Amino acid sequence: MTRGLTAIEGITVGHSTDLKGITGCTVILCPGTDGAGVIASSDVRGSAVGERETELLQPGHLVERIHAVLLAGGSAFGLDAASGVMRFLEEKGIGFDVGVARVPIVPAAILFDLAIGDPRARPSAEMGYLAARNATDAPVEEGSVGAGTGATVGKLFGLAQAMKGGIGSWSDELAGGVRVASLAAVNAFGDVRDPKTGAILAGARIASDSAQFADTGAQMRRGIVRRGFSTPNTTLVVVSTDARLSKLEAAKMAAMAQDGLARAISPVHTMFDGDIVFALSCGEKQADLNTLGTAAADATAQAIVRAVQLAAGLGGVPGLAG
Repeated sequence: MTRGLTAIEGITVGHSTDLKGITGCTVILCPGTDGAGVIASSDVRGSAVGERETELLQPGHLVERIHAVLLAGGSAFGLDAASGVMRFLEEKGIGFDVGVARVPIVPAAILFDLAIGDPRARPSAEMGYLAARNATDAPVEEGSVGAGTGATVGKLFGLAQAMKGGIGSWSDELAGGVRVASLAAVNAFGDVRDPKTGAILAGARIASDSAQFADTGAQMRRGIVRRGFSTPNTTLVVVSTDARLSKLEAAKMAAMAQDGLARAISPVHTMFDGDIVFALSCGEKQADLNTLGTAAADATAQAIVRAVQLAAGLGGVPGLAG
């Protein structure tokens, strides 16, 4: 079994899951050597983004290293969970040294899951703290957990004909022993397809009591259009490597990893999606940037597939894992 994102030394992953409210959050801790953090950047493609501290990840900004990434449900309310992660890290003495204190840098991004469970249930600062405390270097727990608890896919016809998404993770080792890994919280508007065959694995169904797929892209070309903001979406991804990258190179790896979303989700990067890829450099190994970006895209596509394959049904939305 792949360890997923935790195959990268120095990365730990923890979840906090609310099965009653059907929401949750996932924390990726990357404290780096002596709590200095790791080089990071991001790439945003969706048009309904909910985020915190992603602008500082762009080249040209002072801060180059981060200490954790938070992925959460709860729409914009879920961003509150990042403060809990900050509190956990501060207690450990981890953060950006500003002289009078250490300020943990915790970029965060959210997905919309308010329609599947209790809309009043949102990841809180306490849940963020718990997810950070739960973080481990064991193989990543996947499926309907953490930020993927309320995730769904294929929402052209709304939740009644959608399927469950979730958390998926994948890692790979390249020539020379360099590792690349990805974690995805898959809550896409579109369908999830097998990158090798193009076959739909999970997505919009022709009816609520049917297992037959409607093919979202084909239906849209026939004139079916989804309007309104009742079931927004978003796929959130973290890719990491133990190769040494600059902040600019990490930005390029994040951009190339977006190809993995395009291979596995159709349609992707819509006006309803807030798709973001975070990229982390957690080591000192030497590797070709183009190779790293290619591997990151492959790992992301595999992580997305695993997210739906291992997702259990919740809130009346069926999942492939039962």
